[in-house]
Amino acid sequence: MPKPTLLFFGNERLSSGFDAKHAPVLRSLVTGGYPVAAVVSNYEPARSRKGRSLEIKDIAEAYDIPVLLPDSPRDIIEHLQSYRADAGVLVAYGRIIPQSIIDLFPAGIINIHPSALPKYRGSTPIESAILNGDAQLTVSLMALAKEMDAGPVYAQRDLPLSNSASKHEITQQALELGAAMLIEHLPAILDGTLTPLPQDESQATYCSLIKKDDSLLDWSKPAIQLAREVRAYAGWPGSKTTVAGIDITVVEAVANGTSLPSGSVRTDDQRLLIGTASGSLEITQLRPAGRGTMRAADFLRGLKNK
Repeated sequence: MPKPTLLFFGNERLSSGFDAKHAPVLRSLVTGGYPVAAVVSNYEPARSRKGRSLEIKDIAEAYDIPVLLPDSPRDIIEHLQSYRADAGVLVAYGRIIPQSIIDLFPAGIINIHPSALPKYRGSTPIESAILNGDAQLTVSLMALAKEMDAGPVYAQRDLPLSNSASKHEITQQALELGAAMLIEHLPAILDGTLTPLPQDESQATYCSLIKKDDSLLDWSKPAIQLAREVRAYAGWPGSKTTVAGIDITVVEAVANGTSLPSGSVRTDDQRLLIGTASGSLEITQLRPAGRGTMRAADFLRGLKNK
C-alpha cells in the first residue's frame, strides 16, 4: 500500500548562520518511502547573508522534487491544493503559515521545533538555550497552529548540551533527532491514533530576536556569558572586537578564571585573554578582518613579527 503524500515547508535552517547541507528531515522522508510532492521554501536571494544558496533546493532537485518559492503560500493556495497531500511537514519556514493553508491537509502540518514547548517559542530557540546555559535542548514534534509555535505537541525528546558544543553541532543533532522522531511517529499521526497534547499557555516563553548589534562583545559582562555569546552567535552575527588595532571576529573562546580589568588584553604563553566583569575570556580561534580563521597563537605570532 503506498504511503501518504506529503508537502514539505521550510529550509531546515534551525539556527542563524546554519547551512542545512544534508537536510536530514527531507532525506529521511524520501528514504522512508514517503512521496514528497513539493518543497515550499521561504527564500529571498537578494537578502541572503553572504549570498548563501538554498541548500534544500539542491537536495530536493536530487530527488526530482519541485521547489516552490512564493512570497506567501497564500499566493499559490490552489497549486498546493492540487497536490492533494495528506499532510505537511514544516522545518524552519520562517513565516507564519495561515490557517487556510493548514486546512488543506487532512492531517494538518507537522512541525519540528527545537525547544521544550511552550518554552522558547520563536525563531531562536537553539541560540536561547546556549545563551541561558541550559543543560539540555528538547526537540518537540507538534501540530502547527496559526499562532506562533502554539500548537499541541505529539512528542518531545531531550538532547544533552555540553558547554563546548558548537551551535552548528547542536543544530545538526537537533535536526537528526527531529527526523528520527518524525519517522517514528508519522504513521500514528497520519492514521489519527496519536493525539497531540495542548501546551500550557501559562508557561509560554518567547525567544528574543538576534540583531546585528549583538555581535559587539561587551566586556562589562562576565566571561561565562561572553563565551556563550560566541557560541550562540557563531555564523551570524558573529562576536566582534578589536585587538592591537585589528578588527577580529572571535570564532572560539572559553571562560578563564584569570582576573583582568574589563577590556584589557593579556598575552600569556601564546594565549590571548581579555578581561571581563568576572574572569577573562580566553580566545582560542579568531578571524581577522579580510582573512581566514586562525588559532590565537598564530595571530599573536603574526603581531610579534610586525
